[in-house]
Amino acid sequence: MSLYKIGKLLCAVIFYPLYRIKVVGKENIPAEGPVIICSNHISNVDPPVVGITSSRNIYFLAKEELFKNPLIGGILKKVHAFPIKRGMRDRNALRKGLDILKEGHALGLFPEGTRQKSGEIGEGLAGAGFFALRSEAAIVPCAIIGPYQKFKRLKVVYGEPIDMSEYREQKASAQVVTDRIMEEIRQLHKIHQ
Repeated sequence: MSLYKIGKLLCAVIFYPLYRIKVVGKENIPAEGPVIICSNHISNVDPPVVGITSSRNIYFLAKEELFKNPLIGGILKKVHAFPIKRGMRDRNALRKGLDILKEGHALGLFPEGTRQKSGEIGEGLAGAGFFALRSEAAIVPCAIIGPYQKFKRLKVVYGEPIDMSEYREQKASAQVVTDRIMEEIRQLHKIHQ
């Protein structure tokens, strides 16, 4: 059994009862082919929670600083995370993300780029739009509805894939596409609160 599967199992055993996780719309995640799961970001626990509630194995971008610790960095690599330099255009991370999608895998993104501890959904950065426009991936919005409090219900809602054909044909800007993705996440959050 891979470290990814072991990690997913351990996280599921801990987080499902701890946060009484309820998953809605899991069937909206395509079973195969490239997919980008875009979620709001409220906690450091978001990546494992999205990972255990998704039907797909997910590759996540993680801030480069986490990989500087050899132990944590080694574990992150084994569980499909790869580094990105925050605050600048990181060509290596962008290329790696596109390669993951070309291979038909799932890429997990938190378009806000940083946690919104207030629980409000912030503005998204253009990176999500970049990946959406440069790939043929299905774009699945995801809303994490918290807060993360022990034994209180946490909801993870997956919406239907967003039709990107019009944006790809019009060669829309990456920011316009990210804004559309964030609006879908906001709507999921509003409807399922």
